[in-house]
Order: sequence, then structure tokens, then C-alpha cells
Amino acid sequence: MIHVASLLHDDVVDSSPTRRNAPSAPAAFGNKLSVLGGDFLLGRASAALARLGSLEVVELLATVISNLVEGELMQMRPLAPDGSGSSKRGKAWQEYMQKTYLKTASLMAKSARAGVILGGGGRLDSGVEVKDLAYAFGRNLGIAFQLVDDTLDFTSSSHTLGKPSSGADLRLGLATAPALYAWEEHEEMGELVARRFEGEGDVQLALQYIHSSSAIPRTRELAKQHVTAACDALERLPESDAREALRKLSVDVLERSR
Repeated sequence: MIHVASLLHDDVVDSSPTRRNAPSAPAAFGNKLSVLGGDFLLGRASAALARLGSLEVVELLATVISNLVEGELMQMRPLAPDGSGSSKRGKAWQEYMQKTYLKTASLMAKSARAGVILGGGGRLDSGVEVKDLAYAFGRNLGIAFQLVDDTLDFTSSSHTLGKPSSGADLRLGLATAPALYAWEEHEEMGELVARRFEGEGDVQLALQYIHSSSAIPRTRELAKQHVTAACDALERLPESDAREALRKLSVDVLERSR
């Protein structure tokens, strides 16, 4: 419910016309009903959390909701104008990864941690708490998922992806991982990032920089590193069918096309 609520709100903020090859909620029902629908789902999710009877889990997942808002606010904030090219890139990467955690990975990480808490998971013989491994798994899986999603914006058709692609993030003024990697190879990309691709021809020029660089394979390699980290966390848990299913889920993230 929290995830669906965030999608309803995101489509309003992004003015997205489609979702999964169908009209988005704002396109079908208008912004007011979309916002109210998202609010309703957050309310129902909060009520469901209260019934779990675990204050730790309630607090944990309540922070997920605030993280979603924090991430959206970060996404709307322009890149700071001060600093040299390399320091600006470093700052942009730092903000991008933090935003990725807040908007995507936080929900996966804290939900995984909450599941272990509710299941009574304790410590391994090594002294490591199972809930910490679950959090590490979810965090890395969430970051990998978003990195792959950001490459699909440049490699998948709108029909396959089920939402606008071919630089849709650029048109929203967003510098995702492929754009930041392209910046490392094309210094001129920094000016486009700074003005959020709002100049005439900026989006097409940015697409040219991205596709003429190693940005997309480098982004996929970074996603692979996070999948490996997620699987490493799983490997420290006792062998089980559930662990294998989560490992397969992690690997499948790299193969998604939508």
C-alpha cells in the first residue's frame, strides 16, 4: 500500500500520462483524486501497521513514508552552483545515491528488516543480527533496482516500459546515473545538468552524450555490484528455499526490461 501510494503521488508530481501501458491515475481521474487515493492508502497502511503490535516495526515503516517525501524534495532541488567540475560531479553523485535510497531502497531495506523483527529473528553464531543482514539485502537490492530502472529510460521503448521513456527523466530535469557517468566523459554535460536540461536542445544533446559514452554499461555494472552485495548478505544466512528465492529475485533484477 505504501508503494502504490507513492506511485500515485509520483505521477501527480511528474505529470506522468501513463503507467504500465495504461493511463496514469492523474490522467484517468485527475490530480485531486490521485492525491486523495494515495493519502487513503497511506492511512490504511498505517492502520495495518498498528495492528501488528510492534512499536519497532511501526516506527521503522513510518520512517519509510517520511523518506519518500525527503527523496522527492531532493529530486526537486537544483544542483548547487558552487565548486569545480569534479566536486560538482561528486556532489551530484552523492545526492543521486541518497535520493535513490530514500525513494526506492528505503522501503525494501526497512520492509526486509521489519519482516525479520516480526519473525523473531535473532543473532547468528557470528554475532551478526539477522535483521541487519536483511536490511543490507534490501538496501542493495533497492539501489540495484533503481539503477536498472534508470538505464531502461534510455534503452527501452515506451511500449515495453509502460511509461514515457527515451529520456523521460531528462525531460523532468533529472540527472540519473547514466547522465552522471556521461558527465565524466563529456565535461559539457555539467552545464546541462546545472540547468536541469531546460535549454533548447538540451535533452537531445544529453542523449547524444549518454549514448556516445560508456554511461549505460557502467550503470549496469554498478547495479551488478549492488546485486552482488545483496547476495553476499543472503549468503550469511542459513541455507533455505527462501534464501534461494531471494537470491534468484536479486539476479532477476539485472534482467528486467520493464
